[in-house]
Amino acid sequence: MDLSAETSGDISIVNMPGEYLDASTVKEFKADIAAFIEGDAKKIVFDMSSLQFIDSSGLGAILSCLRKLNGSGGELKLCGMSKPVRALFELVRMHRIMDIYDTRDDAISAYK
Repeated sequence: MDLSAETSGDISIVNMPGEYLDASTVKEFKADIAAFIEGDAKKIVFDMSSLQFIDSSGLGAILSCLRKLNGSGGELKLCGMSKPVRALFELVRMHRIMDIYDTRDDAISAYK
């Protein structure tokens, strides 16, 4: 899993690779995202526009990223969710603890 990232000022935008974040891909995702989470980046946006499916292990990985960032004074925002992915976040009520935006620009603007 090759995570690609861009920066906009002091904000890192991580493009979620592939269509699935599930038990078969979550271990590689955690290893790849660790560099961003444990690095200097304190403001991170996950662009989830390519993601079509996420399961409980994927939700757990994203929640773990949120906890690590919050613990180090950082923030995580999510954007570009497909309807099925957004529905799952709402079903398990993760939309109440995470900042979710429709577009990348909305998520970046929320940091300002």
